Amino acid sequence: MKILFIHQNFPGQFKHLAPELAARGYDVRCITLRVTEPGNWKGVQIYPYGIKRKPSQGLHPWLVDFETKVLRAEACFAAARNLRDQEGYVPDVIVAHPGWGEPMFLRDLWPTARIGLYSELYYSLNDQDTDFDPEFPKANADTDSIRLRLKNLNNMMHRQSVDLCISPTRFQASTFPEEYQGIISVIHDGIDTEVVRPNPDAQLTLPDGSVLSREDEVITFVNRNLEPYRGYHVFMRALPELLKRRPKAQVVIVGGDEVSYGSAPPKGQTWKQIYIDEVRGQIPTPNWERVHFLGKVPYDQFLSMLQISRAHVYLTYPFVLSWSLLEAMAIGAPIVASDTAPVAEVITHGETGRLFPFFEKEQMVDEICTVLEDPEMRAQMGKASREFAVTHYDLQTQCLPEQLAWIDKLHAMPPGALRS
Repeated sequence: MKILFIHQNFPGQFKHLAPELAARGYDVRCITLRVTEPGNWKGVQIYPYGIKRKPSQGLHPWLVDFETKVLRAEACFAAARNLRDQEGYVPDVIVAHPGWGEPMFLRDLWPTARIGLYSELYYSLNDQDTDFDPEFPKANADTDSIRLRLKNLNNMMHRQSVDLCISPTRFQASTFPEEYQGIISVIHDGIDTEVVRPNPDAQLTLPDGSVLSREDEVITFVNRNLEPYRGYHVFMRALPELLKRRPKAQVVIVGGDEVSYGSAPPKGQTWKQIYIDEVRGQIPTPNWERVHFLGKVPYDQFLSMLQISRAHVYLTYPFVLSWSLLEAMAIGAPIVASDTAPVAEVITHGETGRLFPFFEKEQMVDEICTVLEDPEMRAQMGKASREFAVTHYDLQTQCLPEQLAWIDKLHAMPPGALRS
């Protein structure tokens, strides 16, 4: 089988699937923006593409997002055409993340290929992140529905060529229209629960040289980047009361200063510093010294942090679910999380964690304190959450076999040209 992966930041969500297919003897290749020279990664032959054109000046602002995707699609198409013309390459299966537009025109190049797409999110005004947070109203609320419909042009274009889709959670799959539902399989990327597991001897060295362990009362909070989409502002506003009520707690915060989702902060500022400045005056210096910002950390340090956590706090808008929550569950960290749709899919209140309404910082503090004050509860929740993660999201026993079966199903479909 000849399998071509498309991902602007390969391997991305395919970091386990692609090398596993290569290890099985398949011809596995990838076209990506991530590299500038051809190479090989774990048996996957990597081909670069580069964007040759710049976005147009003076384009209607509603069309800017779609144009950037067309530019990537054009560049990816050119690289794919070179692969076809120079090596006579024709894939049996194309597996792509369409979020950046890259696979948009590949059906035109290879009409017989079966195309599978990673369906991460379909934009909607209802029951999702848009207008979820009243603190950040849309500047042009009357036209936002138009903007979002145009943002879905990319999804609509790909619907013309896709054969099957894969989505990591039921919530994310549910955001797609009815016409997608019959072709979406809900299969998570997978957590390696043999690596991501409890460690009673774990320690975390802080920037000042002090060392934390499971003997300490550690509260953890993680974002890829510290921003409102993942509830950073709600967590920070809870800190004055939380530090007051837990005089021995050490709060460890991991995340960068950039923007992963949502709007950017005012020019020259970061969301991180904006909310530090907002709450710092409410927190006495001895308490503030128990708050530790680590920035972005290596993966082994990230795991050690979760392994010593007595309460791991996770918040998110109704949006893509973070891998970090499932990793915390696999480690057996006691979870206190926002009661939003993607979270409720994996956390059952009182069993695998404690839930609270996203904006209720007082209730969040109450839930954290409840967890910290009850060692037996922590142990039970940690055990239950790990069992849930292993049963439903383990890479080797659950997710990877399901992904491989999905590939086989895709490959077994009639060639695209026979269905058109």
